Amino acid sequence: MTACPTGIAHTYMAADALMKAAPKYNVQIKVETQGAMGIENQLTPHDIAHADRVLIVSDIEIEQPARFEGTDKIQISIEDVLLNVDKVFLVHCRN
Repeated sequence: MTACPTGIAHTYMAADALMKAAPKYNVQIKVETQGAMGIENQLTPHDIAHADRVLIVSDIEIEQPARFEGTDKIQISIEDVLLNVDKVFLVHCRN
């Protein structure tokens, strides 16, 4: 799930970086964006319940945060993904 203060560029740049890097680490992901157009590709209750981990990539308060309560949730900065998406996967996406 990605979100940034303006909801224009960085939200979608981070989502794209995550989607492109995931196969390299054999990680299946679904990325919800919360940008200027609102919530897109919204994670379903099923998606959330069956996720090994929820990665919230945001520097702002996200919409509908209660959906992620009780999950293995990690929140990181958009900047972390944009500067080094590989490190994000190596640090946060290993079982």
